[in-house]
Amino acid sequence: MDRPLLAEFLRSRRARVRPEDVGLPPGVRRRTPGLRREEVAQLAGISVDYYNRLEQARAPRPSRQVLAALGRALLLYPTERSHLFRLAGEVPDPPASPDDVVPHGLRHLLDRLTDTPAYVIDARYDLLAWNSLAVVVLGDPDDWAPGERNLAWRMFRGRPAPDVDEAGAWAVAARCVADLRAASGRYPDDAALRRLLAGLRADSPEFDRRWRDQPVCVRDGSDRIRLTHRAVGELTLDREALELAGSGQRLVVHTAAPGSRSAEALRLLTVIGTQWRPAPAS
Repeated sequence: MDRPLLAEFLRSRRARVRPEDVGLPPGVRRRTPGLRREEVAQLAGISVDYYNRLEQARAPRPSRQVLAALGRALLLYPTERSHLFRLAGEVPDPPASPDDVVPHGLRHLLDRLTDTPAYVIDARYDLLAWNSLAVVVLGDPDDWAPGERNLAWRMFRGRPAPDVDEAGAWAVAARCVADLRAASGRYPDDAALRRLLAGLRADSPEFDRRWRDQPVCVRDGSDRIRLTHRAVGELTLDREALELAGSGQRLVVHTAAPGSRSAEALRLLTVIGTQWRPAPAS
């Protein structure tokens, strides 16, 4: 337990929270921004004396229950909550589920990637956001039933991206199974993930075989896929999945080697637009 850093962190988070953020009246004569110590203690259900000693770096080690209550009282983000636990010498509880809200800045980045097919998935491989070139190259998720917007389900239940070569598709599938295995350890209480895994194991012998191999990682580097597009012919693309810290989300981009025929084809597809997108998978 690092008492001085814990005390400093609590003071800084307390100063950030406004009374109205937690349902308290603003009151008068507040000499500093944020909540008073007694208000934090009240919200967390602990004594004012104990909370005072926490901020003075004099308190005994708080329990996990007290840390969780302080996290709720101070409106901590998941990463901040984990930091609070570590400062108190505790291992943070695993998050209940991956975040399914794509930050505004990330959506803006997707739109700026005009010559790169890109999309965002969560740890379950649920598709959360995509850009216009992803629609042109890989297909339009708006054509898919809501229950089919999971890329793992599409890989193993017969709805892959259109016209992707088999070697590239199975390289991506191997990474997918390893990612889902890791997600099952990171989010052990996520009911949606458990349902997905049970369905895939029951309905896809290929997924079940790979799952029983206990994969948790694959080689470093990108996965190369080749697909045939009806407007520009064959495309060779490298697929990179970039982890977004703390959210359980990944930004997936498909890039072509600079100066290659595929790079020129992607530039052409940005011009001719969605009328040349792949037909919906049947």
